[in-house]
Amino acid sequence: METSAVKWQRSKVRDSTTNIQSILTVNRYGFKNVVTPGDIITAHPSIWPFARVFADYYHSFARPLPRSIDAEDPSKSLKIDAVFVFHDPRDWALDTQIILDILLSCQGVLGTYSSKNNNPALPNRGFQQDGQPTIYFSNPDLWWAAAYHLPRLGQGGFREALEGVWAAVTGGSKMGVQLQKKIIGKPFHDTYAFAEKKLELHRPLILGDKAALPLKRVYMIGDNPESDIKGGNDYRSPIGSEWYSVLVRSGVFRGGEPAWKPKAIVEDVWDAVRWGLKSSGWKPPSG
Repeated sequence: METSAVKWQRSKVRDSTTNIQSILTVNRYGFKNVVTPGDIITAHPSIWPFARVFADYYHSFARPLPRSIDAEDPSKSLKIDAVFVFHDPRDWALDTQIILDILLSCQGVLGTYSSKNNNPALPNRGFQQDGQPTIYFSNPDLWWAAAYHLPRLGQGGFREALEGVWAAVTGGSKMGVQLQKKIIGKPFHDTYAFAEKKLELHRPLILGDKAALPLKRVYMIGDNPESDIKGGNDYRSPIGSEWYSVLVRSGVFRGGEPAWKPKAIVEDVWDAVRWGLKSSGWKPPSG
């Protein structure tokens, strides 16, 4: 499982990543006080009684909570101000339970339950209308390529599972309830805009004076039609650069008709680079 929580100035943030590397990453983003589900389950084992099999794992990195969960005095209880799912969770059950507790809480205070939940007079039937924290997902991919010969479920799979539980608890769309969330990553615009800005900053290091020329074309190479290729096809550059999507067969996509049509389909990244050089009029490397 993967989960963490952080404090940024006055705000605590809970993120779905339990390993030390993820905590350090969150710290580098400027958050000061990280809380993971591993921290929570270690301090309060009864919050999810089926996690005992992972106890040794959680104890290997768990840290003391900044506040405990105090059901009798919510003013003293642990408060979460944002939920971040940075990576593919390892323990879906524990993460789902804790995220659900936060989203059903009053103002993100663990151990509470909002009186506005299931109120038909309120937007979203009262759910997520009582100061609960926003939940952010960093990657919408349903599938990703791993060592196994078939694609494996990614963070998008966890989000779909969480939304299914949310619908079962709240009544879901049939009751006019949605899981209010923010999804970042491919194929969404902000990710491609960020990449383009990075390319603009990096060009002078490679091209020197020639970097003054406008960025004409960007090649989006990826193995997932639903994220990589769709995002490259949909992106509209504010500086006017063309985005060409190139699909490789060495990952999630292995053949057939892709859901989103790329400029080219090649075997692997090396072939994609060669195709890009050729289409740009550059002479590809020999060999």
